[in-house]
Amino acid sequence: MYVSKRALNVSPCQSLSHRGPVRPPSPGHLLVFSKFNILDLHELINKSIPLSFMEASSWLRYRACGFGSSRIWLWLLLALVLLNCSLVLSASPYLVGMGSFDITGPAADVNMMGYANTEQIASGIHFRLKSRAFIVAEPNGKRVVFVNLDACMASQIVTIKVLERLKARYGDLYNENNVAISGIHTHAGPGGYLQYIVYIVTSLGFVRQSFDVIVDGIEQSIVEAHNNLRPGKIFVNKGDLLDAGVNRSPSAYLNNPAEERSKYQYNVDKEMTLIKFVDDELGPVGSFNWFATHGTSMSRTNSLISGDNKGAAARFMEDWAAQMGLPKQSAHANSYDLRSLHKTSVLPRRVSTIIPEPNEITDDLIQLASSYEASGGRRLAGSRITRRIRSTQQNKPKFVSAFCQSNCGDVSPNVLGTFCIDTNLPCDFNHSTCNGKNELCYGRGPGYPDEFESTRVIGNRQFLKAVDLFNSASEEIQGKIDYRHTYLDFSQLEVKVSTSSGGQQTVKTCPAAMGFAFAAGTTDGPGAFDFRQGDVKGNPFWRLVRNLLKTPGNDQVECHSPKPILLDTGEMKEPYDWAPAILPVQMIRIGQLVILCVPGEFTTMAGRRLRDAVKTVLTNGNGEFNRNIHVVLAGLTNSYSQYITTFEEYQIQRYEGASTLYGPHTLSAYIQEFQKLAMAMIANKEVPTNFQPPDLLDKQIGLLPGVVFDSTPLGVKFGDVSSDVPGNSTFNKGSTVNATFYSACPRNDLLTDGTFALVEKLDGNNNWVPVYDDDDWSLCFKWSRPARLSSRSFATLEWTVPEDAAAGVYRLRHFGASKPMFGSIRHFTGTSRAFAVR
Repeated sequence: MYVSKRALNVSPCQSLSHRGPVRPPSPGHLLVFSKFNILDLHELINKSIPLSFMEASSWLRYRACGFGSSRIWLWLLLALVLLNCSLVLSASPYLVGMGSFDITGPAADVNMMGYANTEQIASGIHFRLKSRAFIVAEPNGKRVVFVNLDACMASQIVTIKVLERLKARYGDLYNENNVAISGIHTHAGPGGYLQYIVYIVTSLGFVRQSFDVIVDGIEQSIVEAHNNLRPGKIFVNKGDLLDAGVNRSPSAYLNNPAEERSKYQYNVDKEMTLIKFVDDELGPVGSFNWFATHGTSMSRTNSLISGDNKGAAARFMEDWAAQMGLPKQSAHANSYDLRSLHKTSVLPRRVSTIIPEPNEITDDLIQLASSYEASGGRRLAGSRITRRIRSTQQNKPKFVSAFCQSNCGDVSPNVLGTFCIDTNLPCDFNHSTCNGKNELCYGRGPGYPDEFESTRVIGNRQFLKAVDLFNSASEEIQGKIDYRHTYLDFSQLEVKVSTSSGGQQTVKTCPAAMGFAFAAGTTDGPGAFDFRQGDVKGNPFWRLVRNLLKTPGNDQVECHSPKPILLDTGEMKEPYDWAPAILPVQMIRIGQLVILCVPGEFTTMAGRRLRDAVKTVLTNGNGEFNRNIHVVLAGLTNSYSQYITTFEEYQIQRYEGASTLYGPHTLSAYIQEFQKLAMAMIANKEVPTNFQPPDLLDKQIGLLPGVVFDSTPLGVKFGDVSSDVPGNSTFNKGSTVNATFYSACPRNDLLTDGTFALVEKLDGNNNWVPVYDDDDWSLCFKWSRPARLSSRSFATLEWTVPEDAAAGVYRLRHFGASKPMFGSIRHFTGTSRAFAVR
């Protein structure tokens, strides 16, 4: 524990240049002074400042300040005792730092990434997206950075530009070897931030605004984590979560060998692995966990930006930490009744410290509410005021919780099963069709038919398991930090595979291509037309359409067999690359935790095989690792290349197999190359790389038109209310309040780290204080135009009153920014009529 000089009522010794006489201390002061010097020495050791014996003796001689030789030798003796007890008094083995930052992209006009549905255009915010980062460093050694994005996946061009910024800021401290950037796979975030054409077709090409806010947010989260580096410990824990994912391609899973399947109880991974970060002084400061389930609780028709179930879980856990008072001056969290925090009916809130204790509603308060009419729109000097909720808490330590993605390739959060929307009967098992029609088969989440409730439930289940693991985590991570990274050309990688006779043969991966079943989609988001999963033949009509773009050659067709090629993306180069060929593979070690960073979506069995292969290499190596090693797979990391199935699953050609870009031996290639990384790590050898991914930023084409101008009807100002809260209104907990404002396009200013929506409460001094914003689960910001090309637009704020909201007088406030025909962006705000909450 840190003890200041002032607290001990001791003045520091003066330097050797002190001109006055040095008076010896009294016996009573000597004891206090001795304690102070011991604590100072302990602090130096804890901060890992190397002290040789001579350095220690000279330092103590200086601190003795003329006490005489006997005093000096006394200090030397104490120094030796303390140094010999360094195992007890030494610092935590690591420096740990946490950071997070807003990466919410344009909430209007931009196609969402994930479902490839051209009609899924962003039009508001469910809750904001974040970049969350941790840094772990040896005090005088290596360090690693892991970033978790509330985004569909990582992007190669995003990773390239983030690394360039980190190099400009920190030199070679952070680089491609020790920085990993991973996505949670929400399908409800703005698209257009990847560099390969096939991933940005539906967003009308590259969207610079989506790209910039993600790069900025990642950089800021890493900077914050770097600035927060402090001595601390890390603990690891794992446990099963049974009801947050089901296999959406069970017929493909069943094609894996029966002997292999018999090793596992379930056809999806149920295990969550969590690491807990504990600051030596502040106590718990964060946690990251890895668990496999798709970010598809929000459907393909949703248009509100959302982190889906994993983003929700992160907010729930950060709320829980705030209510627990974390971070705080303790290394242990108190027990907490989780049932009281997240009952099924409870809507969690984001801003918990501002709301006063609940008070009873009275007729006087109802009358008071009726005296506050809508304010009318008014201009603001800038966007700074929109950040006021967060700005009041910026100087406080922040708990960061991330729910990371793993081998989720065939795992759906829609746990009730798949049903035909016309008959309510189960879908066909092998092809996921209804009377032969693919687009009628949908998976159902636990809150069906309410996708928001399904998102909340699956998020809540992950949150509750994470808190359980967090509170019971006792295994401390110990050991060195290490990493290996390389780039590989997956379009022509030679792979050694076993033959049926027990020998080996060399095969190759293929240039990227997608099969017919890719266009069928999944039960989380079916495709259109007459495509279906499990198609190994193709269709003459769609082959004709395909050939207008690129006809695959015989070698390509044979290489991908039995996949019938729909899009030969790896050989399509105009106007620039349609799909990646050069991909990163990376392995991070923090003590007994090993993170396998892969640029795609591994299916359940594919992930199991990769983890087992790496674990076998590490545990059979030089003795550094034992069977207690924890190997996790971080999917969608550093770049994106769609799916990776097992060889056997590939033969079935469901959606995941058809989306395995580099042919049937893709998984074998990953296993081979990760085994090389593992062998290099235990041998303490570097891994050479002969490739670099292309930087295609300057070649990007964006066809999304910009905002021309915004307008309102004559006599109406931006921020005026179009549809107000009814007068003399009183709302109960769980009811919904709405108000609609004349607004402008949210693309004019993303209000990063700010808000488009606020709920304000009247305090005892007749001041309006903010209590909820658009990062709250309970408050939605919905934006719309009366017509597609209209310059007019509306913002509807929809607040579902939380069960724990304080009774009192409230109102809704909207912030925005308008673009005139000529001139600069103008910020504005407006409020609704006040209302009472019981």
